[in-house]
Amino acid sequence: MPTTLVEVRRQYSQAEEVGIIDAVHDALVSAFEIPVEDRNVRLIVHEPHRFACSPRHTLPEFYTLVSVDCFAGRSVRAKRKLYTEIVDRLAPFGIPRDHVTINLRESPTENWGYAGGKAACDMDLGFDVNV
Repeated sequence: MPTTLVEVRRQYSQAEEVGIIDAVHDALVSAFEIPVEDRNVRLIVHEPHRFACSPRHTLPEFYTLVSVDCFAGRSVRAKRKLYTEIVDRLAPFGIPRDHVTINLRESPTENWGYAGGKAACDMDLGFDVNV
């Protein structure tokens, strides 16, 4: 049940915004093998002057930051797959591969509370974290 935040520096159409959210979610489903219905992806559109990025980006308006908070336990192979899948799936929106930064933060299941205030370590998650 990762929670994901996508931050961008330009306006997209509503359909493109939904597409970006879907692209990141689909990458998580593929790489981390989470259930399709396990959706928690947010998109924030910043005014460019409120979201600085490196001047090395040739198209700074397309700079995109993806932050994923998830349970600890995924293999390096699964993480590499996630990174590749995200940049591949964002490319159709004109986002250059080298303009995407992905920040993965892992926490033990006892640090997540959900389903009425239960610790995730006390729940049947319905999927395997160790992929």
